[in-house]
Amino acid sequence: MRETMIPHDGKRPVTAPPSPQGTTVRGDARRMATRAAPGGGPTAWQGWLPWLDRQGRFSGLRAAAFALTLLPAALVLYAAWMGELGSKPWTEAIHRTGTWAVRLLILSLAISPLRRLLDWGKLIGVRRMLGLSVMAYALGHLGLYCIDMAFDWGLIVSEIVKRFYLTIGFVALLGLCALGATSTDGMIRRLGKNWQRLHNLVYPITALALLHFALQSKIDVTEAVLMSGLFVLLLFYRGLYRWKRPASLPVLAGLALFAGLATALLETGWNALTSGVLPWLVFQANADILTYWDYASIRPAHWVALAGLAVAAGHAWRRRKPGERRLPRQPARDQAPQPSS
Repeated sequence: MRETMIPHDGKRPVTAPPSPQGTTVRGDARRMATRAAPGGGPTAWQGWLPWLDRQGRFSGLRAAAFALTLLPAALVLYAAWMGELGSKPWTEAIHRTGTWAVRLLILSLAISPLRRLLDWGKLIGVRRMLGLSVMAYALGHLGLYCIDMAFDWGLIVSEIVKRFYLTIGFVALLGLCALGATSTDGMIRRLGKNWQRLHNLVYPITALALLHFALQSKIDVTEAVLMSGLFVLLLFYRGLYRWKRPASLPVLAGLALFAGLATALLETGWNALTSGVLPWLVFQANADILTYWDYASIRPAHWVALAGLAVAAGHAWRRRKPGERRLPRQPARDQAPQPSS
């Protein structure tokens, strides 16, 4: 068997013994080269692994985000296995999947502002994953509804058409499917500038989803109001960068307090319109925490304000962190952009 000549120290070739398997070192290197993707990136099958980054390296952030997307399904399946879904298990499963779809939707919208405010560039790598999980849970939400209706398509269509909250929920679902279908790198290149215009529709889609959530919640709209308040806070952040305002600690703290106030007013107006409760009584309930100092007195407006203040504190801490601040990174030419929210 012919032995392979390998350069040694750049001076003269030396003879390398054949490998124990009977193959030459050059043959092994050739096969390793064919297994690796061009440019040192991940192979084709590795590109589908959600816990790897674009360079094919393991990412703890991506792995955690992937685990988060699987957690709601695991919780619903566990509750079904343990018989904890109540007397109407299909209806309860429908509500839980829809609630998680809204939660993940708000979380996916928070990626871009948090990336800027916390100077956390790697956070953008999980946005597409979270967005696709929103579409998956929304489709599961509809699928469970169809099961609960025994796949009576005539009844399903008539219910969606006649009931307003189902109509706007279905419209929001169609919008999420359109965004999910165009979230690939190929569609980004194909649509060009129109891709950004299309994906900016995520904001009216979110508004429809939140309205659907509030309408189907009926009496207890606590979480629907909380999600709506967080959405208002994210819109404040979006306006901050859209109009190029400085993201200082006083500005961010003020936005947090304004978002909390807007949440309290939203809760007040909703209850006044749907249940006839005196608006002042609902608004005054936000001050009960100053009287009773217990967990039950914490309203959605308080959580929204606390979330905004936490972001403001995190932004201030990142700015005062010792060491040189990183310069804005120029986008790589060979790297496709991520879907924006």
